[in-house]
Amino acid sequence: MTQNSNLAALSEAGVSVWLDDLSRERLQTGNLQELIDTKSVVGVTTNPSIFQAALSKGDAYDDQIRELAERGADVDATIRTVTTDDVRNACDVFAKIYEQSGGVDGRVSIEVDPRLAHDTDKTILQAIELWKIVDRPNLLIKIPATEAGVPAIASVLAEGISVNVTLIFSVERYRLVMDAYLQGLEKAMEAGHDISRIHSVASFFVSRVDTEIDKRLEDIGGDDALALRGKAGVANARLAYAAYEEVFLGGDRFSALGSAGARVQRPLWASTGVKNPDYSDTLYVTELVAPNTVNTMPEKTLDAVADHGVVTGDTVTGRAAESQEVFDKLSEIGIDLTDVFLVLENEGVEKFEKSWHELLEATQGQLDEKK
Repeated sequence: MTQNSNLAALSEAGVSVWLDDLSRERLQTGNLQELIDTKSVVGVTTNPSIFQAALSKGDAYDDQIRELAERGADVDATIRTVTTDDVRNACDVFAKIYEQSGGVDGRVSIEVDPRLAHDTDKTILQAIELWKIVDRPNLLIKIPATEAGVPAIASVLAEGISVNVTLIFSVERYRLVMDAYLQGLEKAMEAGHDISRIHSVASFFVSRVDTEIDKRLEDIGGDDALALRGKAGVANARLAYAAYEEVFLGGDRFSALGSAGARVQRPLWASTGVKNPDYSDTLYVTELVAPNTVNTMPEKTLDAVADHGVVTGDTVTGRAAESQEVFDKLSEIGIDLTDVFLVLENEGVEKFEKSWHELLEATQGQLDEKK
């Protein structure tokens, strides 16, 4: 099969294309393999909302849930079994890519229970549990970059477990995430782990930044404020990439770890589906092309890039100064950026918690029906 030329160009520019979706139907029909073969997909991310959507559609999970109901499994055990089975099977689909890329790609992510987002110790325990249950080297455990999540990230990495840090909105929090990664690697090395096998991505959310800031700009009104709409998300990600370069391409602390085989923690652009129809539907892909990054896309965005995405090479490196100007203007016009990022983090956790509760309720209903 032939790869789509636009997505192939994105890959050649150093961007790993991951799909932000997973379902048993994708696995059973061969759809996931088809996306690997034709749309340069080399990884998958999941979250509670994705699993909630997958389990609420069709009948792909009915037989397994009936069997679990007959065995007396409770709702938490049922969800854990169903989701880890899907993720394990997806890991197997990507095993060849994992080997060919030296462990960089072929990755599948599964998230800790979002109800644990503010509990460090329980996050660590569940991350270790999920790692053992899935039992695949190309797994990534997703841990949110909340205040409680950051120390959990370091502890889980120290166990030799690869981590996808999720729900990062500000560069300030991203710096703490990078520090946690380095700390985790240092502790892993002390414990005798092969740190070349520990991988991590830092998932920086993009479109939600524009959604929140645009709303505030419209409330302020006036030409100066409205002219800044749709600029914050890309600028924020570009500033994050500059911070990544500073720490991983020029920092002494990582240099010492790199000599021992450590891998950089790649920036991952998440929430890349465009919410505002006035903006290009490929905005958060074509404007965030840079070496050693990941872009995880919902299928709608993947299809848009395949159809009409224009990839012109690196659109990130060297653009930190102009990106900082955007944020300086936002502050001058009255946008409280600290509050923006706090609201986004809280909303992000709440959305995943809501999806998880919906998943619990729907699955409990299915268990009750099948008993």
